[in-house]
Amino acid sequence: MKRIYPGQRVEFNISEGSELLGLKFQKNRLNYIEFTKTDKGFVDNSIAITPDTHIAYREATITSSLFLAGTAAGLEQGSIMELANIFGWDIDFALDIRTNDSFKVLYEERFLNGEKIGNGPILAAEFTNQNKTFKAVRYTDVDGNTSYFTPEGKSMRKAFLRTPVDFARISSHFNLKRKHPILNRIRAHKGTDYAAPTGTPIKAAGNGKVEFAGVKGGYGRTVVIRHGQSYKTLYAHMHKYGKGIRTGTRVKQGQIIGYVGKSGLATGPHLHYEFYKNGVVRNPVRVELPKAESIPKSSLANFKQQTQPLVAQMHEYTNSTTLALSTPQKNGITSTN
Repeated sequence: MKRIYPGQRVEFNISEGSELLGLKFQKNRLNYIEFTKTDKGFVDNSIAITPDTHIAYREATITSSLFLAGTAAGLEQGSIMELANIFGWDIDFALDIRTNDSFKVLYEERFLNGEKIGNGPILAAEFTNQNKTFKAVRYTDVDGNTSYFTPEGKSMRKAFLRTPVDFARISSHFNLKRKHPILNRIRAHKGTDYAAPTGTPIKAAGNGKVEFAGVKGGYGRTVVIRHGQSYKTLYAHMHKYGKGIRTGTRVKQGQIIGYVGKSGLATGPHLHYEFYKNGVVRNPVRVELPKAESIPKSSLANFKQQTQPLVAQMHEYTNSTTLALSTPQKNGITSTN
């Protein structure tokens, strides 16, 4: 045990002769480490407690932001972020969200001795964005790999994230004829700028190899990632690089490669993001992203068996909520569980 924090519980087993026979250290509510004295010294044993799980449901209509709507509906911040990550390949949460967009979420709540200790994963979800509805279900294959798919078995994942920063706003769009705010002359803006506070994590848009990590003229601290033969992404104006990020490093989609800053020619903290296909710069917001692999035909039966009950539960909750909302309510609350 190298670190013990306030609030963590330690229990000692002491003999009548004041000899230490054992020790029990609580890492968190669900995990303990026991140290027991033997003839050969102390032996440690890790103990994991399995919490009780209940299935919960929330739905809400967005009036200003996903975060505020999710919070008002009773979702924890982690669940809101998970919801954004599930649909982040299809929806740009910095650009596409509109008033009256809506979501429905089926997820686990975890309890210990009757007390709620947190939320588990999202099991199924729907997100309606600009009158187009996206659906997702959670599936774990026979090898233990878990991801999200449409009810038909198509992967929610794409080869690239639509946006490499969460809940940022676009401060400057892709424009090959833009007037540069500092140089005061026409200079192609070959990417999209996402304004966010200094230190906001920047994620790799896809799996790949770092082709460049260093200072790149007006771009300041920059990371360039090569994704196979056809694709390349660029991330500029960083405050600092992610841990272990250097030229030649292999990265995975979603890995933190740096943090938002204003190095180079920048008027304020933001990420400048460029997307290249076959050497040609494309608009990152509108480019069609290649899809990841879907469920193979040989596994579809297992997929349906595991996910169809989740889809059915979503429909049951949706129907019961619609019925409840058709009846006058005293408090006017539209989210439910």
